[in-house]
Amino acid sequence: MAALLAAGVGHSPGGIAVVSLTVAASQFAVGWTNDLLDADRDALVGRTDKPVAAGMVGRRTVAVAAVLAAGATVALALTTNAVAALWAVLGLLSALLYDWPLKSTSLSVLPYAISFGALPAFVVSALPGAPLPPAWLVAAAALLGAGAHFANVLPDFVDDARTGVHGLPHRLGPTGSRIAGIGLLIAATVTLVLGPSGPPSGVGLAAIAVAVVIPTLAWYAGGTTGRVGTRPVAAFRAAMLVALIDVVLLVANGRLV
Repeated sequence: MAALLAAGVGHSPGGIAVVSLTVAASQFAVGWTNDLLDADRDALVGRTDKPVAAGMVGRRTVAVAAVLAAGATVALALTTNAVAALWAVLGLLSALLYDWPLKSTSLSVLPYAISFGALPAFVVSALPGAPLPPAWLVAAAALLGAGAHFANVLPDFVDDARTGVHGLPHRLGPTGSRIAGIGLLIAATVTLVLGPSGPPSGVGLAAIAVAVVIPTLAWYAGGTTGRVGTRPVAAFRAAMLVALIDVVLLVANGRLV
């Protein structure tokens, strides 16, 4: 997504490469840190897909890799300009604060909103001359991140309850999280469609309609598979579909920056 957005806002091939590598390094740092901190929890609930929890890779190895990835994020970001580097570092630090200590607090949604919002801000600011990122683009990305947080938790309520995770979605419960997640993702869609100057396109208005209709249908009709019941899983799938629509709109609207 970062690479496509970079291409959309007019980066050169070299700029696209730097943006992509910076975001990739930050994802490695955050993901490895998350798996390292959650290794005991993941082992408790039988997450055999997690290499650290399964003992397939040593914790020291992952810790060193995460530190190196974090350092690479900063080094790569600094090859653009100071403003863009600040956005990249903000996104990295915010996401690391989610890993610890905010994941199990009522503020768990904030890192998602901040880090997602920082992504297009970094991509736009990394252009020569460091232009200001449009407020609507940053706001839409932040709404997308916040909605993704609520949606991402839906299939994991049971496992999280067993391991003591009590973030904002867990405090709202499955129903509250479904409403919050889908509502935020719809808000992101609306912002992406109405934010750019000029009248909204027919495709954009259709995207808003889909973003409203699909979750509504999923609320009342879903499959019977899933660890936490029909409606949470159906809502999770609907939210992921809306998130995909938002990502496409985010990338497409980068051309309007």
